[in-house]
Amino acid sequence: MNRTDPAPAVPRGPGGRRALAGRPVFRSSLQRRVVYAVVFELLAIAFTTGILAALGNSGGPSLVVAVVSSAVALVWNIVYNGLFESLERRFGIEGRPWWVRVVHAVGFEGGLLLFLVPAVALVLGVGLREALLIEAGLLVFFLVYAAVYAYMFDAVFGLPSQSVRA
Repeated sequence: MNRTDPAPAVPRGPGGRRALAGRPVFRSSLQRRVVYAVVFELLAIAFTTGILAALGNSGGPSLVVAVVSSAVALVWNIVYNGLFESLERRFGIEGRPWWVRVVHAVGFEGGLLLFLVPAVALVLGVGLREALLIEAGLLVFFLVYAAVYAYMFDAVFGLPSQSVRA
């Protein structure tokens, strides 16, 4: 920023409150999304490892499941969203009404379960039924975690449209 640029506006977080960072942090929306995803996944690995260890699994396999789950989730997110958006265009769906968001979420999580249940069973040495129960529990945890994380990230850095400069 040079001396003639006006001072950047203080980003606003959820509820219009001032973001904790107190100033714009990210130079682009891409930078914001990358930081958001990387921090989300690093914390997800730590939480998953801890949850699986608390359930009586040893640390090594728990960490492997956590890293594999995060990697699969990232790749599946890219693939699934590309396919889903293609279907939206094909069927002429615009604006993502609530029912489309529900179909999107259920499809994403269902696909993730299809990939992860066999991996969890293999790495932890449990049956498919137990692996499904573990993944179902993690799915519930991550629904809450994702909402809390998004709120906290926005509270710290401000909402997306307000936290990046044009």
